[in-house]
Amino acid sequence: LEDREPESVAEAAASMGLRYVVVTSVARDDLADEGASVFARTVEALRERIEGVSVEVLTPDFNGRVELIDMVLASRPDVFGHNLETVARLTPEVRGRARYGRSLEVLAKAKSRLAGEAGKPWLVKTGLMVGMGETRAEISDTMADISATGCDLLTVGQYLRPTRRHRPVDRYLDPTEFEEIASEARALGFKEVSSGPLVRSSYRADGMFAKGNPQP
Repeated sequence: LEDREPESVAEAAASMGLRYVVVTSVARDDLADEGASVFARTVEALRERIEGVSVEVLTPDFNGRVELIDMVLASRPDVFGHNLETVARLTPEVRGRARYGRSLEVLAKAKSRLAGEAGKPWLVKTGLMVGMGETRAEISDTMADISATGCDLLTVGQYLRPTRRHRPVDRYLDPTEFEEIASEARALGFKEVSSGPLVRSSYRADGMFAKGNPQP
């Protein structure tokens, strides 16, 4: 571990003149707190270093440990993100040790805790990759499951095979299909949706936050 990593991230963000910062990491199951304290300290360091900065965190599932989710939320990120990534049937193949239901619980727990906070409306966000072998009906069912957690923001993008060792692309969706998915998601009540072939978790994240934030 790099003890000054939070301060280094804040300094780098300040030197680039960033006003919106997305903080993420790989899963750190090797650590007692799975990296939750580093997320929290990084949010705090960014706020101390950059006046008026907005911060989004994109976290692992922390194995569903509520105390670790609370540790991150205590730093007051503007957006708490955790990606569901794929449909229930494909989760064991695509996400390794992750669990579909556990990821939904992380989103629900974050939303329930943030909903009781006074002041600005903290937002919860997740993302899906499509084209891995899921059916259109499974996409619909997954979005309904996500909506039921109270999640505010959703990204949907085309899966692209990083290397030949990774899962091959099953299908490339037509751009019109992404538009249909976005329309369906908005009908489910998501505050903002980004859906397109090149969309990723942090795609125009500042714009999604602005549109999903009901405050003037």
